[in-house]
Amino acid sequence: MSIKQLGKRLLQMIIVLIGISFLTFLLTYLAPGDPVRTMYAATGIVPSEEVMNQTREEMGLTRPFLVQYGDWLFSCLRGDFGNSYSLKKPVLTLLGSRLWPTIKLSLASMILMLLVSIPFGMLAAVHKNKWIDYLVRSFTYLGVSVPNFWVGLLLISFFCVKLKWLSVVSADTTFRNIILPAVTLAFAMSAKYTRQVRTAVLEELSQDYVTGARARGIREWKILWLNVFPNSLLPLITMLGLSIGSLLGGTAVVEVIFSYPGLGGLAVSAITSYDYPLVQGYVLWIALIYMGINLVVDISYNFVDPRMREKR
Repeated sequence: MSIKQLGKRLLQMIIVLIGISFLTFLLTYLAPGDPVRTMYAATGIVPSEEVMNQTREEMGLTRPFLVQYGDWLFSCLRGDFGNSYSLKKPVLTLLGSRLWPTIKLSLASMILMLLVSIPFGMLAAVHKNKWIDYLVRSFTYLGVSVPNFWVGLLLISFFCVKLKWLSVVSADTTFRNIILPAVTLAFAMSAKYTRQVRTAVLEELSQDYVTGARARGIREWKILWLNVFPNSLLPLITMLGLSIGSLLGGTAVVEVIFSYPGLGGLAVSAITSYDYPLVQGYVLWIALIYMGINLVVDISYNFVDPRMREKR
């Protein structure tokens, strides 16, 4: 990727972020419910209508929509995402405190997924249309079909309730409490990636360079791991970038099931409590992380596949 292309991508990211920020602010502005009333209800206070109107004016909720959006956007550019209505803390502080637990959970699930999908996908490709291939493909169909929340509930029922090996509630981010959420997330991803690895390896095995290597007497495992696998990485890297972004923003169901203190659980709590600044900050931050990861993935293509390098 040249400097000019990188500059275009960064400009596109800025435009997309502005569009996302506008849509997010607009949707929260049009959403039903009164954040001031919800905020007082969370504290157990029942103020008069006069006090609530005064609070709305102090919070700027009575100003025109574009004025509210402009003030919020300029504050975000300065690193100030506002304060949470329900938790009474800066939004950036809350998001930062929940980001690392979600990153730990995402990385653990990604590692588990790669440990399963790469060897099983390659095994299925090497033994195409044999019983091993059919067994692996049956596993992938099951993994794609079963929803995450159901897998999580089954794991809780078996390992926590029946065997009592693990705690039902993952209130912290220790290794013991991260196992079941990571396995739950990795289960469905492993099925998708196993199918992708199998398809990519089968495509490479049909190439002429594989036939030539076999004719020269090179061992099969060397061909598979030193030639076929590296050439199959490009579609996997693309999927990995998308998966990392979706994991950072899409683990809400699993985090709620296991009471895991991550970004997803925080977002669900913000939505149910009409905590608009927290919802807006969460969406904008996740969008920034997602686009940043995709940019890193695009840049990594130049190192994985030299054919994609362009002259500067």
